[in-house]
Amino acid sequence: MSSTRHFGSQSSARKKALFIDADPEIYAALADVLDPLVWSVQHAPDNKTALALASATHFDLILTSENTSAKEDVELLRKIRITQPHTRVIILTDESTPADVIAAMRAHAFSYFSKPFSLPSLVEMVTKAAEEPCWDDGIEVKSATPDWIRLLARCDMQTAGRLSQFIHEIADLPGPESEAVAAAFWEILINAIEYGGHFRPDQYVEISYVRARQMVICRVKDPGEGFTLDEIEHAAIANPSEDPVRHIEHRDAKGLRPGGYGVLLAKKLVDELIYSEKGNEVLLVKYLNGAPLVH
Repeated sequence: MSSTRHFGSQSSARKKALFIDADPEIYAALADVLDPLVWSVQHAPDNKTALALASATHFDLILTSENTSAKEDVELLRKIRITQPHTRVIILTDESTPADVIAAMRAHAFSYFSKPFSLPSLVEMVTKAAEEPCWDDGIEVKSATPDWIRLLARCDMQTAGRLSQFIHEIADLPGPESEAVAAAFWEILINAIEYGGHFRPDQYVEISYVRARQMVICRVKDPGEGFTLDEIEHAAIANPSEDPVRHIEHRDAKGLRPGGYGVLLAKKLVDELIYSEKGNEVLLVKYLNGAPLVH
């Protein structure tokens, strides 16, 4: 029996995807998640042809070419949005800046990947796009420059995954710092969505990302009532040194999913993790040269 996992095979509606100048390796990888019995995949050699096709036919998913610039693809996205406001467009690009990522977010791209990118991560994102029965974005850009972006994110896992990828692209950091900031941000974001927003789609997390010359600051504020360390026995960060796994017992007693290491992991990945007095707002600080600024 084949172990290939297909998505959408329970749906009676035939869906349509459009790949623009698709790389053979990418197309092969995505063929494993887009069931040919459910998904009809068309190809376009360039953005001009893709726009003509999208103007005449509704596509559920569009994947741009990795060989075009972000500016070209964002312009295509804006034009597609005029007639196809709910199509999920994933931008692949070979030239990108933080400003391009912000433009894509404002135009409501589903996701965004610039070279070099992880093929498994792309496959995972296409899987998210294929699985969800409906989509109305969930990310609202309040204000943005390449150095300072403020936004709201809906409290659900799909939005969290999409936002994490956008922040990874905006960060534009050296490898080790990029991975550390992305991982720490993910852990704090999930905590905010789960414990502050309770995975309620009518609740939103506030996020700010600031890129200074020698540091990166991420601010995450959840809609909850906050907490103190005495109230989070289910988290590993509250464990006493003599009992480093005490939180597991508390999680079992409360019926919580396995875990509880998020805040502790984030604290190890960034240079400073600072909570507000109320406990529902946190700053993540990462120094790009490995040490605080000297005044």
